[in-house]
Amino acid sequence: MIHESTDHDSLYRQVCQKVEGLIRGGTWRPGDRIPSVRQASRQHGVSITTVLQAYLALEDQGLIEARPKSGFFVRPQLLKPVAEPKVSRPRSAVTAVTVGGLQSRLFEASRIPGIVPLGGAAPGAELLPVEKLNRILAGVARRHGRSAVSYDVPPGSAALRREIARRSVDAGANLAPDEIITTSGGTEALMLALRAVTRPGDVVAVELPAYFGVLHALEVLQLKVVGIPMHPRTGMDLDVLEKVLKTRSVAACVAVPNFSNPLGSLMPDSHKERLVELLAAREVPLIEDDIFGELYFGDHRPRTALSYDRKGLVILCSSFSKTLAPGYRVGWIVPGRFYKEIQALKLTSTLATATLPELAVAEFLANGGYDHYLRSIRRTYADNVGRFRQAVAASFPGPVTITQPQGGFVLWVELPKGVDALRLDDAALEQKISIAPGPMFSPKPDFGNFIRLSCAHPWNARMERAIGTLGRLAAQQPRTA
Repeated sequence: MIHESTDHDSLYRQVCQKVEGLIRGGTWRPGDRIPSVRQASRQHGVSITTVLQAYLALEDQGLIEARPKSGFFVRPQLLKPVAEPKVSRPRSAVTAVTVGGLQSRLFEASRIPGIVPLGGAAPGAELLPVEKLNRILAGVARRHGRSAVSYDVPPGSAALRREIARRSVDAGANLAPDEIITTSGGTEALMLALRAVTRPGDVVAVELPAYFGVLHALEVLQLKVVGIPMHPRTGMDLDVLEKVLKTRSVAACVAVPNFSNPLGSLMPDSHKERLVELLAAREVPLIEDDIFGELYFGDHRPRTALSYDRKGLVILCSSFSKTLAPGYRVGWIVPGRFYKEIQALKLTSTLATATLPELAVAEFLANGGYDHYLRSIRRTYADNVGRFRQAVAASFPGPVTITQPQGGFVLWVELPKGVDALRLDDAALEQKISIAPGPMFSPKPDFGNFIRLSCAHPWNARMERAIGTLGRLAAQQPRTA
């Protein structure tokens, strides 16, 4: 207890020092909830006003943060300042893609019993509203009877498309339900978009590092890639893209403006508008992947590039795989001027999206508290990213750089020169830890000393030990030039 004093400033500073000492000493760790203002008032023997002033001062210092209706929490922060990776510099030449083997290896690792899943970017079932979804699914099956097991041919569930259209307003798109086609997950949406606007041998501009699922799709479709550098905060380097468009024939551009995978970068609105204009001036379609768009850490949902489209050249792809139910395989596509082509391709691809999961997701969006759930899961992922980032900074050999994403749940980590990500992956699997090595995120084996880590499972002692083990394995690697 703090001894009473007539000096109010002295009292609140003492509270600040006590709380800061507990944080610095590790008693309260990043993400932990600290005592409420009322509890701290009793503990320290000071007024509520004094505690509140102390907490506000600590918030100004970046040590704690207030969360609406939840209280005050220790803010995720690093034990020491750690830089972010520099702008990527991929090979500028047009190249074929060869990543399928690495992707298969990652998926195979996910099936190993007891694996620590730091490789795959899929939300942990522990964090999903499983019981509520199951109740809704059962209720929908009872109410819809035979129609729930019938084909729901393109464009798919009207109820779901209405809910997606309503949510599009927050992203600045203002869609109508008839502009949307439901798909069997985000991967099918991406494949439909690429098949509609490219032919084998075409060149596609892709941000690098890029999500390996995009690269694998390009590989399967026999498309070539020209890589565009990425800034870890602002995304695709549009100056480089502009130069590429002036010198090469590009059939399409694939981008993730909102929280790219693996960087977590967020393209500023002015850059999104310029991206759309650059491509529209040359009639080049933009395939926009917005699968992480709802998982923002800031105050508002970022706009889509689609919101700046005036010519129907932006094809928006997304799904509920990262937010709600990966196994339901419910996604959607906004085809723009390519609606008829994509609708026909959907019929020859999977014919129809599974009806019952569509209806269940539509019901959850309408009446299941989706926005309340999203507010909660965003806080969880923001905390997880901070905790993982701190653990990597503390455990890995230096120099190490780590992205500081503004949404989503993945981290891109640059290891010291000479550390081989593929060898680290081999060693990690022997310890039952899955990671995603950097070469997966390039059409050729670039990013050899990078790894992507998923922060989509609850942070606990098991995760902390796994990060420590990875750091030890990285430190044990013989360094090469």
